[in-house]
Amino acid sequence: MKRVILLGLLITTTLFSWSQRLEYIINAGEVERIERVLAADEMRGRKVNSPEIEKAADFIESEFKTIGLRTLDANDKYRQTYTVVRARALSSSATWNGATLDPKNLMVISSQPEVKLDKSSAYQIETIQAGGNLLRQASQMIHPKKNTLVLVDESYIAEFPRLAFFKRSLSRADKNLVFVLTNKKPENYSIEATHEIIEQQLSNVVGVLPGKSKKSEIVIFSAHYDHIGVGKAVEGDSIYNGANDDAAGVTAMILLARYFRDMKINERTLLFVAFTAEESDGSGSQYFSKQLDANKVAAMVNIEMIGTESKWGKNSAYITGYDKSDLGSILQKNLQGTPFTFHPDPYPDQQLFYRSDNATLARLGVPAHTVSTSKMDVEPNYHKVSDEVETLDMENMTMIIRALALSAKGLVLGTDTPTRVKVEELRN
Repeated sequence: MKRVILLGLLITTTLFSWSQRLEYIINAGEVERIERVLAADEMRGRKVNSPEIEKAADFIESEFKTIGLRTLDANDKYRQTYTVVRARALSSSATWNGATLDPKNLMVISSQPEVKLDKSSAYQIETIQAGGNLLRQASQMIHPKKNTLVLVDESYIAEFPRLAFFKRSLSRADKNLVFVLTNKKPENYSIEATHEIIEQQLSNVVGVLPGKSKKSEIVIFSAHYDHIGVGKAVEGDSIYNGANDDAAGVTAMILLARYFRDMKINERTLLFVAFTAEESDGSGSQYFSKQLDANKVAAMVNIEMIGTESKWGKNSAYITGYDKSDLGSILQKNLQGTPFTFHPDPYPDQQLFYRSDNATLARLGVPAHTVSTSKMDVEPNYHKVSDEVETLDMENMTMIIRALALSAKGLVLGTDTPTRVKVEELRN
């Protein structure tokens, strides 16, 4: 009986200690401190490839160093730097079965200054048929292993221009990918395109908290630190501060790193990642995913825009792709007895599961989801110069971050392992 009582006291004391540490480390003052640095006017909207985004990366690195996170590689650098190739179209023309093809029905994705192909070219031919999701299907073809010609059904005429999105993230090693909007089989054709090629170096910022008994298993907490930059002035303000999008997510990620570092409970290895280029092409998360063995990633919790109340009010958030794995139900289970609730994404038409930095790893089978509160149908400051710190609810944001810490405890301890995402379902 004495042993049972002592064990009960130990558990109660431990839970009380965890609760105390949670409130001490994740508090509204720290939330606002980090927010005000990342969303300051001096950061000028943290646009990719700007001096200011480098300042933001410096700040995140300093936070990681203060916390005591390790670097990702042996170079003792938190930055994960990679090169992207931007291809700006200069000209394009084509004939298709003897007729001139409207340039609007041609999209050439290439890192080469000049592309030429015809019936005799050794191009692999693929098709995108009617009745699916064009961007989702096209995304499966990006970075092909062979030069590829893709015939896109004419029913996608309205969405076809959106394929230009894929021009933004290339590498010199990429093969050519040519989309043609047509319902006619290519009996004979000729396509030419020229580009201006620009190379840029971009960086994710990654900190590591090594695991113990399950060191080879990885849990990722992430958010993107880039934003839109500076644009046309609105009532004298031209800076897109991005306080909610996504300084809020980065703030949460940093405080979660501090909490789990302090608690020293992680059996799994934890990666804390600030992605770049989410607003432009998603190349940060794409590059990051290629450096990992996806089979070793137990879960990814991406955090985006949690600075305002969700449609259900305070103490609530939603999880994108809730039905793609059981990560959401696991997180909710671990919050039993608290007033906080995770909901399925209420905006499925917006395809949020496929639009944020979780998408690349999800396509590799990882239970990778994004947590958000943004009311995507009525959020007043989304992608506006008015997305400033003063519009955020610091107290509610603090409660959301605490809920994330509590709900993810099983992931960190290694006692919770979500089901994998079924990759084949994402291709439909």
